[in-house]
Amino acid sequence: MIPSTIGFLDRDFEIKKEHSFTYKMQSKENLIRGYTDGLEAIKQSIFKIIMTERYQYIIYSWNYGIELVDLFGEPVSYVCPELKRRISEALLWDDRIKSVDNFKFDFPQKGVICVSFIAHTIFGDVQAEREVNY
Repeated sequence: MIPSTIGFLDRDFEIKKEHSFTYKMQSKENLIRGYTDGLEAIKQSIFKIIMTERYQYIIYSWNYGIELVDLFGEPVSYVCPELKRRISEALLWDDRIKSVDNFKFDFPQKGVICVSFIAHTIFGDVQAEREVNY
């Protein structure tokens, strides 16, 4: 007997969102202990995304992480707008993050850019930063 698909699309479907419940990283102590959810989980996710170089680890999808390696040696006038674009692109793959804005660039020493930004999530706003060698 062949399965029938008649009337299949006429049904009401319920779309469930995945929760953000995950293991809790304690980066200062280099430990993973306990669990976290909500705003704390999304802060941890943002940290992991912007600290993971895209295409370098086979455990992650090619959509996960950020590309920074090719920015080394480039002029600041190229690096700053590229950082803005790449951070936004990397974070917006997560459907819990609605938008990324308010980028600020600081140059603490030659060859280093410190970028800070705000990620607007379904749980609230998250202030984040990343230091990049260029």
